[in-house]
Amino acid sequence: MAVPKKKTSKSKRDKRRATWRHKASVEAEKALSLGKSILTGRSTFVYPSDEEEEEDEE
Repeated sequence: MAVPKKKTSKSKRDKRRATWRHKASVEAEKALSLGKSILTGRSTFVYPSDEEEEEDEE
């Protein structure tokens, strides 16, 4: 069974966690921004609607 050789310092642990949390907050901000732009109708993001999918199936 693999085990660490030495204890990881608190600063290394905190740095890793801070990086992980920062990445998560950036992605959350992007998702929120995309959602807001879609709701305002000013987005250039193209996504399929239910009506288009139904037409394609027929």
